[in-house]
Amino acid sequence: MNSVTLVSFARDWLSAYNNPMKYDFDRLIDRTGTNCVKWDMRREVFGTDDLIPMWVADMDFAVAEPITAALRKRTAHPIYGYTSPSPSLIEAVVDRLRRKYNWKVNPEWVVFTPGVIPAIAAALKALIHPGDSVVINDPIYHPFWALVAGAGCRVAASPMKFEGGRYEMDFGDLKRLFSTPHPGFMAPPQPKAKILCNPHNPVGRVYTPDEQRKIGEIAIDSGAIVISDEVHCELLFDGTKHTPFATLSEEFAQNSITCMSASKTFNLAGLAASVIIIPNAHLRADFQTARAGIMPQPDSMALAALEAAFRDGDEWLQQLLAYLQGNLDFLVDFFEKRIPKIKVVRPQGTYLVWLDCRGLGLDSKALRNFFIHQARVGLDEGCRFGPHGEGFMRMNIACPRSTLEEALTRIEKAVNGQVQSL
Repeated sequence: MNSVTLVSFARDWLSAYNNPMKYDFDRLIDRTGTNCVKWDMRREVFGTDDLIPMWVADMDFAVAEPITAALRKRTAHPIYGYTSPSPSLIEAVVDRLRRKYNWKVNPEWVVFTPGVIPAIAAALKALIHPGDSVVINDPIYHPFWALVAGAGCRVAASPMKFEGGRYEMDFGDLKRLFSTPHPGFMAPPQPKAKILCNPHNPVGRVYTPDEQRKIGEIAIDSGAIVISDEVHCELLFDGTKHTPFATLSEEFAQNSITCMSASKTFNLAGLAASVIIIPNAHLRADFQTARAGIMPQPDSMALAALEAAFRDGDEWLQQLLAYLQGNLDFLVDFFEKRIPKIKVVRPQGTYLVWLDCRGLGLDSKALRNFFIHQARVGLDEGCRFGPHGEGFMRMNIACPRSTLEEALTRIEKAVNGQVQSL
């Protein structure tokens, strides 16, 4: 960097520092009529338009201005042909992982995909064969069940322990699943992979380094590969810290595939671009072979937005995190004081809140109907996330505070109405 560039950089940095942009997360933005899944598909998903949708994981907030500026710049060029990731984008990824996690990533390890779910599908195709088993937790992000089945493999589900309002990994059960099967025709195959979701969707746990070491040792000692979905890793509450699985040891790095993205952090789900880190050259080659012909690179707009987010989105992100923390605190206080029959499983990460609704005494179908038709709030049913999600609901709180308050007020009235009718 020459002296002129250095002076320019310093001037721009000081200007940004002294004149930070204030983002308005209270602003209500009408998303209807934009083919928005969350709002425009209410009738298809819930059977009615007359509800507040708080289900699918995207935010009702405008994105950071640097992202919008980068997209404007890219659209100014009139040709939108095939696009490859630029060296500057790879540099932005490497720099961000170093700054955030002290993770020294070799640029060769970085692979880009149009989403984490297709990346996990490609990883399963590369790692396992039909008939093999894959370990997931229960409850867990619901597409994981279908991904394993779609690969022709068996789900080895490990229920999480829920005690004292907190979820924990059941390491005893995990060891059981990864233990060598007894010989015999009906013996289950030993798992070839463990899909780790951290921060966990839907329960919001952020696993500690010690917890991840136990998970890794159990899986890797059994010859399995860990596929670590860390898509929510920058959305954290109450001072929680995230540690990428692959940073815990060289052995973990060489036996894992890490999936990250700007999609959740920066509200870019519609611009599908994810970052997959694969330190092991053989695994990386197998992954690229598995994706060939079925999974393209992210498009030019997605790559432009991704780079702008990673380079220049932190001012927006810090304000977002403060706002989401306020939403979470508001929600917890509201349920504790005004809807005590529903218990909040306080998340350490993600903007998704897992609600224990078993106190309402309703089965899954009745619980869904209660929220849709009586509360008029559209949530994700807990049973979608596995058998151990029965009696729970998942709520997305990434919305203006006024929307959240209206939704909670509706739930309060519906619960009070149910109690009075008993």
